[in-house]
Amino acid sequence: MSGGSRPASVTILEKDYLVACGEGERDSLLASVELLKAKIQEVRDGGKVIGNERIAVVAALNIAHEYLEYKRQKDRYTSSMDVSLRRLQDKIDDVLVKGASLEVQ
Repeated sequence: MSGGSRPASVTILEKDYLVACGEGERDSLLASVELLKAKIQEVRDGGKVIGNERIAVVAALNIAHEYLEYKRQKDRYTSSMDVSLRRLQDKIDDVLVKGASLEVQ
């Protein structure tokens, strides 16, 4: 992290980690830690994965999957909005051209 970073201590799976944290990023770091802890707890509660390292990896994979799905949905929405905005812009351009041709007559 860039200038002004200070170490922040976080605990995940009963292990302490010192993470460089930029000014104003502490709340985001702590929210990320809480999300990871919640995903780890979900995997643990599922009971199908044994071992802290495996639990952490499965939790990280779940978060990565959710992120990629969110990104795909956002990209589809953005693309759809681009098409709608282009269509609207074309309609506006048509009206302006028609209005200009009426003024000339």
